[in-house]
Amino acid sequence: MQWTLVIPLKSLARAKTRLSDAAGDGLRPGLALAFAQDTVAAVLACPAVRDVAVVTGDALAGRELAALGARIVADEPGDGLNAALRHAATVVRVSRPESAVAALNADLPALRPTELARVLDAAAEFPRAFLPDAAAIGTTLLTAREGRELRPAFGTDSRARHRASGAAELSLDAVDSVRQDVDTGEDLRAALALGVGPRTAAAAAGLLIPGRPGAAGGQ
Repeated sequence: MQWTLVIPLKSLARAKTRLSDAAGDGLRPGLALAFAQDTVAAVLACPAVRDVAVVTGDALAGRELAALGARIVADEPGDGLNAALRHAATVVRVSRPESAVAALNADLPALRPTELARVLDAAAEFPRAFLPDAAAIGTTLLTAREGRELRPAFGTDSRARHRASGAAELSLDAVDSVRQDVDTGEDLRAALALGVGPRTAAAAAGLLIPGRPGAAGGQ
């Protein structure tokens, strides 16, 4: 099965505010863009993925991600993450009604194409499925096979909300890169330990990330 992945990205100026312990306001937009670039590049390299649609209202992010090969869908609803994902899934299926669609976080800078393929292959066994994040509270991936609505419920406690919606929870080992999203300095340190993509590595160089070797308080 070949999937179309929908990746939401908010305005870079408002992205990743919880990274203030690791990066100031001047650095966070660049980090958010680097996360998205490395995520999109890894997704496009995944053999289970046919194409990628990024839903965003940020002009710079749109240009940079289109240059990587992503289709850009305008965030016309402007009504939050779940509305953006529903809109993008609808746009994708106008031209390709039979598409299997998956929503993926834009902040997975350590993403490995082979691990994403394993998750998508497992998800293909269910009408709808999701993968919990590394904290086991949120969700990094939500899938819907052909003919099924995505019905995203991202946000606070999305793991519980997606389970309650009837989506199957995927339990897989050795797919850490698909689960490690980045909201805090601790998350970024964990992603760096897994091995991030080149854009994130460059953007994060020199940051004083709590717990990172060379950082204040690091080991």
